[in-house]
Amino acid sequence: MSAGLSILIWSLCFVFFLGKIICLSGPPGVGKTSIGRSIARALNRKFYRFSVGGLSDVAEIKGHRRTYIGAMPGKLVQCLKSVGTANPLVLIDEIDKLGRGHAGDPASAMLELLDPEQNANFLDHYLDVPIDLSKVLFVCTANVIETIPGPLLDRMEVISIAGYITDEKMHIARDYLEKTTRETCGIKAEQVDLTDAALLALIESYCREAGVRNLQKQIEKIYRKIALHLVRLGAGRESVSAALDSRETKPDCLVDSTETMMEIDNQDKPEKEVSTDEEQSDETSSDDEILQTDVGQGKLQTNDSSPDASMDKVEVDSAQEEAKVIEKVLVDQANLSDYVGKPVFQADRIYDQTPVGVVMGLAWTAMGGSTLYIETTQIEEGEGKGGLNLTGQLGDVMKESAQIALTVSRAILLTKEPKSNFFGNTKVHLHVPAGATPKDGPSAGCTMITSMLSLAMKKPVKKDLAMTGEVTLTGKILPIGGVKEKTIAAKRSGVKTIIFPAANRRDFDELASNVKEGLDVHFVDGYSEIYDLAFSEDKAGEN
Repeated sequence: MSAGLSILIWSLCFVFFLGKIICLSGPPGVGKTSIGRSIARALNRKFYRFSVGGLSDVAEIKGHRRTYIGAMPGKLVQCLKSVGTANPLVLIDEIDKLGRGHAGDPASAMLELLDPEQNANFLDHYLDVPIDLSKVLFVCTANVIETIPGPLLDRMEVISIAGYITDEKMHIARDYLEKTTRETCGIKAEQVDLTDAALLALIESYCREAGVRNLQKQIEKIYRKIALHLVRLGAGRESVSAALDSRETKPDCLVDSTETMMEIDNQDKPEKEVSTDEEQSDETSSDDEILQTDVGQGKLQTNDSSPDASMDKVEVDSAQEEAKVIEKVLVDQANLSDYVGKPVFQADRIYDQTPVGVVMGLAWTAMGGSTLYIETTQIEEGEGKGGLNLTGQLGDVMKESAQIALTVSRAILLTKEPKSNFFGNTKVHLHVPAGATPKDGPSAGCTMITSMLSLAMKKPVKKDLAMTGEVTLTGKILPIGGVKEKTIAAKRSGVKTIIFPAANRRDFDELASNVKEGLDVHFVDGYSEIYDLAFSEDKAGEN
């Protein structure tokens, strides 16, 4: 059981006694709203949702005064009127995107609404009567908690919901998304075979974001094209069956025409010939019955029968057998691009073996995490020409980290190679690909130092090594965030050894066993430990 789920269960256990306000925080598409709806269903409560994203009018929460034209009560009064109960579950969506305008500050108005000590006498301006909201269970959702005002955040029990790993996405897609989409498109399970390899390729090459919303869109796109293919196939079969029906009705037409001609002949004969015909009818009655029976069964044969007629019969039988076969569409990794186009994401790994001056780092992104290379090269060398050039759309924090990394690298190089004045006489260029992607954050400090030392000592780092951590001027490694996302990114790129700050050991221990499987993780307090892991003699010999 994940830590977030455990906190959620304990919060629900005490929410009735302590009046806690739950705030679900996480990236888009991880199911925050669905969790709120599930809580209401589990507690057998009415569910009401309203979004406050971009809300800038206090009257939307506390209501208009009745003196205004078009006055209406606030959202909470409308909620109680809609659900018809005094204890519903109210989901306040996008609370981190509250606006602020000339009509007041909605975030301040939310304080009275979400404070268990005050909402027992909530006053709506339209009704002008105190309303007891203490029995209402409030659940809020947010993508980030940094934009939520402090007093409002203090009244909430924040539960962080991280993104899903590949295995979790596979189970969600197979057990829920695929079945729901297939039923919506009206496709039977025996008509489609979406293989596990196709789902895995879809997740890793098209849907790397933390949530599953984009994954649902891609699965819907696949099934829409399959449904169109089956409809076109069915239309072709209908045309074949119509042609077969027209062929089968030809003998009946012959029977009708034969009987009509016989009636006309009988009317044209004289009366004296009728008796002769009656005498002959007894002789031919048996033959007519046989003839009519054969015609009704579609076995009419004439003296003009030829090999072409037998060939037509064979073609009809084969067409009928083909029409009865159920077409099954196979979606595999090989033909996945025919349904969803070319892959959006390419392999994170650029180098099989990182050269001198290149080190793999780990970064947190909205997609859940990715590997990040730090490349350092020498521009020019000369007495007193030391300097640092930075490229790669680095933010202010990363630029400061690079300056700190240069200072720490100089100090470490003096202790390892006292006679070397590499950084004093060499201008260094540090680049972080890809250049079109803006980057910022302090966790690349140790990676930058390792890249600079690798260039200065002309030593490549250990193979399949990745690291992350903020570094101080004295070489201390500070904790970072996004441990789960960075671990998943490292595993996806084939990394075998990861270096984390020692303060993040607890975060790593909380990860699922399948995420930690196959990884050699080291927790460090200072950069000297990273140096020993990256540039030790036995490891350098392997490279």
